[in-house]
Amino acid sequence: MEYTQVTKDNIEQEHICCAISSNKDIQVSSKKDWMRKCFDDGLVFLKRAERGKCFIEYIPAEHAWVPIVAENYMYIDCFWVSGSFKGHGYSNDLLHQCMEDSKAKGKSGLCILSSAKKKPFLSDPKHLTYKGFRVADTSDAGINLMYLPFDEKAVIPRFTEEAKHPHIETQGYVLYYTNQCPFNGKYVPIVEQTAAENNIPFKAIRLETKEQAQAAPTPCTSYALFYNGEFLTNEQMNDKRFLKLIQR
Repeated sequence: MEYTQVTKDNIEQEHICCAISSNKDIQVSSKKDWMRKCFDDGLVFLKRAERGKCFIEYIPAEHAWVPIVAENYMYIDCFWVSGSFKGHGYSNDLLHQCMEDSKAKGKSGLCILSSAKKKPFLSDPKHLTYKGFRVADTSDAGINLMYLPFDEKAVIPRFTEEAKHPHIETQGYVLYYTNQCPFNGKYVPIVEQTAAENNIPFKAIRLETKEQAQAAPTPCTSYALFYNGEFLTNEQMNDKRFLKLIQR
């Protein structure tokens, strides 16, 4: 099976799998700008050579844009095999390459966000368990930190206290997000406009550095929507989905 690693040297030419191909599209340009910030911190984006949603993205945990404590672990940002690519062994292949690369770099294991029950935009806990991952820590938001140790003596990763018990003081709707997810480049402004047009109290906070993300009051920093201080969802909203949520 043939794979391509996206790097700062070829990122202009390479498709990044989870958004449309044009570099002029805000979904693509915002994601690629985020990746450029992370390459020097050890970000790896490995994808199947053929265009499609089949890739794994990972980074040393100390540089991950999530509020976790995971000494000497590799953190998987995103692990996605979809559509016609399922059932061909690509998931096994990508995870194996991530493991071998992480071991070669002296890491103690892998960690990744998941959930007690399958949630959108998070890895399937059943699939991760099948691959040998275990629950390392749980949050009040229903988002779990899972890990796969290479050494049984490795320290178990954990959330920060702020992430484990997500809560903010601000009333109304508050969204924390990063440009790690390309869809935010398009849909966050749409939700902002929808909220303004319907007089819905809404504030979007973009986390622009890893330090801001690591100090965030939510276990999931790519997208975390709060209402009156309480965590609601990590699922990306468009205008219709947001208004439906408001009506509920």
